[in-house]
Amino acid sequence: MAQSSAGLRRTLGVGDAVVIGLGSMVGAGIFAALAPAAHAAGSGLLIGLAVAAVVAYCNATSSARLAALYPASGGTYVYGRERLGEFWGYLAGWAFVVGKTASCAAMALTVGAYVWPDQAHAVAVAAVVALTAVNYGGVQKSAWLTRVIVAVVLAVLACVVVVCLTSGEADAGRLDIGASGGLGGVLQAAGLLFFAFAGYARIATLGEEVRDPARTIPRAIPIALGIALAVYVCVAVAVLTVLGSDGLGDATAPLADAVRAAGVPGLVPVVRVGAAVAALGSLLALILGVSRTTLAMARDRHLPGALAAVHPRFQVPHRAELAVGVVVAVLAATVDVRGAIGFSSFGVLAYYAVANASAWTLGSSLSARAVPAVGLLGCVVLAFALPWVSVVVGAGVLVVGVVAYGVRRKLRAA
Repeated sequence: MAQSSAGLRRTLGVGDAVVIGLGSMVGAGIFAALAPAAHAAGSGLLIGLAVAAVVAYCNATSSARLAALYPASGGTYVYGRERLGEFWGYLAGWAFVVGKTASCAAMALTVGAYVWPDQAHAVAVAAVVALTAVNYGGVQKSAWLTRVIVAVVLAVLACVVVVCLTSGEADAGRLDIGASGGLGGVLQAAGLLFFAFAGYARIATLGEEVRDPARTIPRAIPIALGIALAVYVCVAVAVLTVLGSDGLGDATAPLADAVRAAGVPGLVPVVRVGAAVAALGSLLALILGVSRTTLAMARDRHLPGALAAVHPRFQVPHRAELAVGVVVAVLAATVDVRGAIGFSSFGVLAYYAVANASAWTLGSSLSARAVPAVGLLGCVVLAFALPWVSVVVGAGVLVVGVVAYGVRRKLRAA
């Protein structure tokens, strides 16, 4: 068995990294996040999308700069530890692992809800087991499967956009941009939509498995984010022209409802399949990211050291992947993860707040600090603009992590 100090194999190029990022961003979020965001922002939905994109851009830029300097598994856990100190790295890692583990369960249950609603939990567990097995076989297999998933999802979304925009029901007047939900509603929508943009973190957390990371990661992150933003804008505009912000806010399956309202109900099953495939893609990439952060934290003994083992043949953190798979499967089988988008967004915004604070230390000039400053402020504002339940639960989980950190430090010093 490999020692915990073993490194991972660098096999991913720019294209592979972009695809993995897209698999996380152009995933189930596009099928699920638009409705609650429209409900919160009303006619300010597109403004909320723009705000989320600006914050995501700042976070992505900060992450890319840091990843080029610290090309190791763990993402912001590593950056916070190296730039701000052990506690802040730990807090970022804790926020990411906990928030994204809940998000994994949500994605798995999304698969179940679309594939077999009456047996959603059973299908969710099966999906987790299958994708954990794929990840266990090596990151190249994961990248190949993600490439297929992204192609299918983009094709389905293209059909939705074309059908909606060419429909006789389309009305550009429904795009009237206002702020019927108020400033608070727009910010809440931005926080919810951030859930869909946060997938570029997966590129940074795979820093130990990409070739020439100083060149690959800074190129892959903005490319993936730019493509995802273009897709989200196209889909949001197309759906709004058919449903309007009120209809979109009340929709339970917004894209399926949009093609039905556009007069093409035969496309609804295709959209359902696309949603299930998208959720699978998100789940695959999420398990990858969470397991790599778990690996990094285990190397530093913030988590059990046994989770730092790297498989001698497949060159993956196999124990971390199995542990994450087991936890997610248990959650998917036993809990109701409604509100997981808000909870996940709170955790990930806390994670990126640390990333921006870390990037702030990379330079002293105004130009070097402007982007991380905007990103840090944006993360804090959007985190506390989320539904109050998400804020309370998310803050509570962070406090539990801080207490655990303090107890462990005292035990080590004793």
